Amino acid sequence: MSDHDHPSSMPLLSTYAPPSADLDRLGRTALMVGGAGVLATGGFALVNPARFFQAYLVAYVWVLGIAVGSLGVMSIHHLSRGGWGIMIRRILEAATRTIPYLALAFAPIALGMKTLYPWASPHGLAHASGFRAAYLTPSGFIVRAAICFVIWSVVSLVLSNLSLKQDKTGELRLTRRMQRVAAAAVVLHVLAMTSCAIDWLMSLTPHWSSTIYGFYLIIGQIVAALAFIIVVSVFLAGRAPLAGRFRTEHFHDYGKLLLAFIMIWAYFSVSQFLIIWSGNLPEETSWYMGRTNGGWKWFSLALVLLHFVLPFVLLLSRNLKRDATRLARVAGMMMVVRWLDLHWLIAPAFSARANVHPLDLTTALALGGIWFFLFTRELKTRSLLPDREPALKGALGHG
Repeated sequence: MSDHDHPSSMPLLSTYAPPSADLDRLGRTALMVGGAGVLATGGFALVNPARFFQAYLVAYVWVLGIAVGSLGVMSIHHLSRGGWGIMIRRILEAATRTIPYLALAFAPIALGMKTLYPWASPHGLAHASGFRAAYLTPSGFIVRAAICFVIWSVVSLVLSNLSLKQDKTGELRLTRRMQRVAAAAVVLHVLAMTSCAIDWLMSLTPHWSSTIYGFYLIIGQIVAALAFIIVVSVFLAGRAPLAGRFRTEHFHDYGKLLLAFIMIWAYFSVSQFLIIWSGNLPEETSWYMGRTNGGWKWFSLALVLLHFVLPFVLLLSRNLKRDATRLARVAGMMMVVRWLDLHWLIAPAFSARANVHPLDLTTALALGGIWFFLFTRELKTRSLLPDREPALKGALGHG
């Protein structure tokens, strides 16, 4: 191996040790909140099991979106080689390493398939076309989900392990290898998430379809991941060993990325609406009619205001993007709004009346709390910065 593979200027391993005890306390608090959410969810589910499966689907896709959205952001980082991504690489890696746990948490959706999806009943697609009836089957649903989880888990573990190997060896060629894996990861992730968007969400209304739907969901997940990353970064930036390491320019970059993907989300949202509305086909427009009439129109208005107008106006401010605390508040709001968007996508398939059931809140607390605890466990296992990443010095100086 050449001398270039072991640069003498590289910092020693574990220079940026795992985070302080504050993260342990936060993780334990999240676990207690999650445990309380599980108990409350169990009580409500005994009374209304059908409503449990609906609420669980919303909460599950919301939490999964942060994890797989982090995989998307991590792939963009490796492809672009931007200094902004080096500072948050460990956060991204920890989030993606929770995907195997989320694969296990998919079990209630599989068990509640006949309650959630009209096509899962024996006569659910009696009048559907041959391909649609052949595609939407319980066995196909399970197999496709398993394939997607394998793809996400393998890609995330490969990238995470290559990054760890770089910490141990300092080999420069690993940077290029991670870049190649990330290129494949982007393609595989788009295909996998599009499949899941069709199966898990679009097929709630099996006679409705949209070619933009998968991209709409993927971009929303990246928004959720960026919002989560900002909140966690602000928390870590005020504590050892990263105190003083994050610079104003880093948060400025994260704010710009969040703004960019919020605008892309709005673009796909408006594009889907205009294409379907101009086509004026009853089997397509009925999906929007159910979400713009009655009480759901207020959810639609809330999405327009909270998922686009308000964050767009706020994030245009250079001063806000360079103020970590204010930026974290906007990011925290976006994490809640991402749940609202998923509730708007899913709930009208079951009820023409807009409502938020206690189960919607308890399942979100249960899954969110337990997932965040698992995230903190993963984050503690490694140095908070990739010690032997060649571009680390420049990233710390934002060079």
